[in-house]
Amino acid sequence: MTRFRENLYKWIFTVLAFASLVFLVGIILTLLKEALPLFAEIKFFDFLLGSQWYPTYEPPDFGILPLILASVLVTFGAMVVAVPIGVGSALYIHELASQTQRAFLKPIIEILAGIPSIVFGFFGMLIVAPFLQKLLGIPTGLNAFTASLVLGIMATPTICSISEDALSFVPRSFREASLALGANRWQTLVRVVVPAAGSGISTAIILGIGRAVGETMTVLMVAGGAAVIPKSIFDPVRPMTSTIAAEMGEAVMGSPHYSALFAIALILFLITLVINIIAEIISRRYRLKLGLGR
Repeated sequence: MTRFRENLYKWIFTVLAFASLVFLVGIILTLLKEALPLFAEIKFFDFLLGSQWYPTYEPPDFGILPLILASVLVTFGAMVVAVPIGVGSALYIHELASQTQRAFLKPIIEILAGIPSIVFGFFGMLIVAPFLQKLLGIPTGLNAFTASLVLGIMATPTICSISEDALSFVPRSFREASLALGANRWQTLVRVVVPAAGSGISTAIILGIGRAVGETMTVLMVAGGAAVIPKSIFDPVRPMTSTIAAEMGEAVMGSPHYSALFAIALILFLITLVINIIAEIISRRYRLKLGLGR
């Protein structure tokens, strides 16, 4: 009977594991099925590198370079905000904060991570954007800078929480050995603890990037919605995710515009796939360097 139950559990978990693979393949096939008709009318590199996105004009322009550059700009700006704050917060909470401070800060960060993105969008649109417009004297507060700032705030809890978990797995003997050799607390933190937790911290950063790249409602509300190549971080932009969200309801099913939106989703999927592959490579290199696995 025990043997039967063990085999049953094994098969259940095997089916669940492969179900994820089935869903992934299904997503890929769906995106390819809906996107490929577009490339019968327009070359792939014209679509990828075209500088004009006017899908409803006659003839239409399906160039997504402005959308890609907007996504890259907003994501990079978000990481400039989120990485120092997120990793720094994790280091402070785990290494420097007292028990009382840790008991207060950790739940606050977890709550911040659970706030819906549309709430961040309203916060950015109604408070951050007007404030920055008045402070900086710019034509509009709905731009790439505001989107980067709000996305950075959104990604910070993810980076902080996972980085703090990674720091907690560093053996105490590493710290004790460093201090015993004469290193001070700062040297131990920077040269021993952070490199030892590098795999988890790098994974946290990559997940933060994924959060920023895939965010839809916030950038739809605060990025400005201009599908043009940005010349400044204070220009309104339209990232790929917000383009799909804004236009999918208006596109005629089966039309080139409809296929183009699925093609954008396919490109976005490939970008996130590359990001995850890079995260795994970085994580594996850290594990091999520390002798923690192959």
